[in-house]
Amino acid sequence: MATELKLLAFDTSTEVLSVAVRRGDRLLEHSGAGGAQSSTTLIPLIQQLLAEAGLALAELDAIAFGRGPGSFTGLRTACSVAQGLGFGAGLRLLPIDTLQAVAEEAHHRFGAMRVVAVLDARMDQVYAARYELGSAAAPAGEAVLLAPEEVEVPPGWALAGNAFAAYGERLPVAAARHEVLPTAAAMLRLVPELLAAGRTVAPAEAWPLYVRDKVAQTTEERAALKAATTDSSS
Repeated sequence: MATELKLLAFDTSTEVLSVAVRRGDRLLEHSGAGGAQSSTTLIPLIQQLLAEAGLALAELDAIAFGRGPGSFTGLRTACSVAQGLGFGAGLRLLPIDTLQAVAEEAHHRFGAMRVVAVLDARMDQVYAARYELGSAAAPAGEAVLLAPEEVEVPPGWALAGNAFAAYGERLPVAAARHEVLPTAAAMLRLVPELLAAGRTVAPAEAWPLYVRDKVAQTTEERAALKAATTDSSS
């Protein structure tokens, strides 16, 4: 592996957009308003940070992006931008779970070693997954969708994420609570080990992780459902 990795990472899964570029020991990062704005601001921000780092897109070793779970619109934005950049520059992509980035951020900022990561899923639910931290965040189970009261935090584990403002005391008691987001910088810290483990994929194989899949129905699915409803009532 190259001694001076050149990497790009971005996440648009929450209300905060996060972009970061690493060139060796130099880190450039930006955060700003996410949500619907991400689709128009993400590519200009990527271009800006690459220019500040003195890098062309084709020089990158990999592109990491937050694959989810999270905002459906945000996940589709991140995935489509990553695919477009990957196809255009002939680069491999590294999809990273947003909950894994939450756990890594809690580890980096607060020293948490065992983390239950939670992200607000709206609709009175949260996305959750457990991670045991070592040299990288290792999942102790798959991401799940739960009511806040259904999240289980083992004794001694920390709870980290962005769900505290929305659900407060409905979330269980934990050894510590850390308000953190899945930042692009956290993803970049995970990249070297994930690269060494061969976790990159071709652009055509990079897809979002929704968890709550059927909420985001396609136009075709909605049309089919409407037609079926009309036929059954006639």
